[in-house]
Amino acid sequence: MSGSEGLLSVDYEVSGRVQGVFFRKYTQGEAKRLGLVGWVQNTSHGTVQGQVQGPAERVRELQEWLRKTGSPQSRISHAEFSNEKPIAALEHADFKIVK
Repeated sequence: MSGSEGLLSVDYEVSGRVQGVFFRKYTQGEAKRLGLVGWVQNTSHGTVQGQVQGPAERVRELQEWLRKTGSPQSRISHAEFSNEKPIAALEHADFKIVK
């Protein structure tokens, strides 16, 4: 494992009790704390989905947070990650909550 892993982009979808419990706000806060960019939104079928980009090690930290922690009142049953790929540059300026 090299010291500079480069940038990573990953899509995610989290299932469980994740709407109406400030999940998006806490996800945005955690992503910003880690220096990541991307977006998060509620879906019509009761999940939360989004995309995260940044240094690979930090992206992994947010993946673990999405899998196990979430917002204080959330109950995460499943977190799925897809379209993981290395990127040359960030495609977002910050981490947004999409309405």
